[in-house]
Amino acid sequence: MIDTFHTCSIPEIARLGRTLRRWRSAFLAYFTTARANNCGTEAVYGIIELHRCLARGYRNRENYRLRMLLAAGGLTP
Repeated sequence: MIDTFHTCSIPEIARLGRTLRRWRSAFLAYFTTARANNCGTEAVYGIIELHRCLARGYRNRENYRLRMLLAAGGLTP
């Protein structure tokens, strides 16, 4: 059924079909890798980006690193 989406006369459905065909291997890889994903990595990255503005005045790289660890919960004060 999904294989026919790209030939649909409705433009949105056709576009969805093309996207699904293009990303087919990536979607199926989720199920062949025991549903592994990078949610944890993306979550920590989001926290770091959110708190990066708080560390604008740091000139010492080590202090910046410690501030990011503290923001991400990887360091107890």
